[in-house]
Amino acid sequence: MTEVIMPKMGDGMEEGTLLEWLVKEGDQVKSGDVIGNIQTDKAVLELEAPGKGRFAGVLIQPGQTVPVGQPIAALLKDGEELPADWGSGKASAPAAEAAEEAAPEKELVTAGATSAPAAKSSGGRVKASPLAKKIAADANLDLSVVEGTGPGGRIVEKDVRAAIESGVKAPAPSSNGAVSTPAPVAATAEDTKVPLNYLRGIIADRTQHSKQTVPHFYVTVEVDLEAINGLRDQFKAQDAGKVSVNDFVVKASVLALQEMPMVNSTFQGDHLLQYGNINIGVAAAVDDGLLVPVIHGAQNMSLRQLSDRARELVGKARDGKLGPNEMQGSTFSISNMGMLNVDSFSAIINEPNAAIIAIGTASRKVVVNDDDELEIRSKMNITASFDHRVVDGAVGANFINRVKFYLENPMHLLG
Repeated sequence: MTEVIMPKMGDGMEEGTLLEWLVKEGDQVKSGDVIGNIQTDKAVLELEAPGKGRFAGVLIQPGQTVPVGQPIAALLKDGEELPADWGSGKASAPAAEAAEEAAPEKELVTAGATSAPAAKSSGGRVKASPLAKKIAADANLDLSVVEGTGPGGRIVEKDVRAAIESGVKAPAPSSNGAVSTPAPVAATAEDTKVPLNYLRGIIADRTQHSKQTVPHFYVTVEVDLEAINGLRDQFKAQDAGKVSVNDFVVKASVLALQEMPMVNSTFQGDHLLQYGNINIGVAAAVDDGLLVPVIHGAQNMSLRQLSDRARELVGKARDGKLGPNEMQGSTFSISNMGMLNVDSFSAIINEPNAAIIAIGTASRKVVVNDDDELEIRSKMNITASFDHRVVDGAVGANFINRVKFYLENPMHLLG
């Protein structure tokens, strides 16, 4: 018999949450087959079979969290049976009940049932895994038309991909041309308790700890983007590929950190540790919360290389395919809400970093130039949050102004 255990995927991982089993008891699997999806504090990862055999002895259900190294199922060879004491003390009834109670959090609200409905809860909500939701959203596929084959009829990745390949369509419009909608909600509705998913719980703990224990201070500057916009237009005209404003911010931050390495440090009680490498964490919004994939050794990369790596990591984060080494080791972070129409915001420091930059939305503004003439220019606010135990006010102000200098003189970023 081969035990299937909750794997340790990264130095900081202490427990994992099962999102779904992709095989049923009795199924034959071989080593390397993906048999489930698990969620760590950083990403959704695939669980592979550790050997060959018949899948059996499931000890945890979707939504349940267990420590790394704990058996969660077994693989049996021909003629083998589970030990008589298999599962004793491995998964308690209260834990299973808590997992069942948390299940509604992973459901997607949809409308318009069809003749091939997906499994629904009593509230009429379609049950689907986070990865299935992401793939369906990218394909503009209505999950209500997908048959689920996961536990309890839950929609899993393979169901969505099968529906896409078979050309399943959204519900047809009614005879008057309008898609049917649910009945109006009553004016008075009951409150709904929404359990925290695993990632949201980790985010809550870490942001609370950072805000309560790290003495933050903030510095905001306004950046003129006309030179960057002109350079991006040149890239486009030369068919040189897309480089985002965020890519320029990453490169500008790297150069500023090289000039002021004190910002690329962390507080360690009786001393400061100044990092040798510059590893940039790039915040990425995902279905269940926020992940911060890390560009390691950013000081050795060109603007184009940083752009390509950032795009690759953010894509993997949203697909739940980040490796453990791609989610740890940041020395400085960047959070961008430019696509969300915000003037500015202050980000919470991503410990153990000593600083993070928050990027607002670029907008056209009327300004007075050096000749006292009015003109319209593209402007963007950036706000840096600093750990005052590491960075003093004057150092923080000088740092963010060096970032501003590089953004307003982007030719320095092309070397």
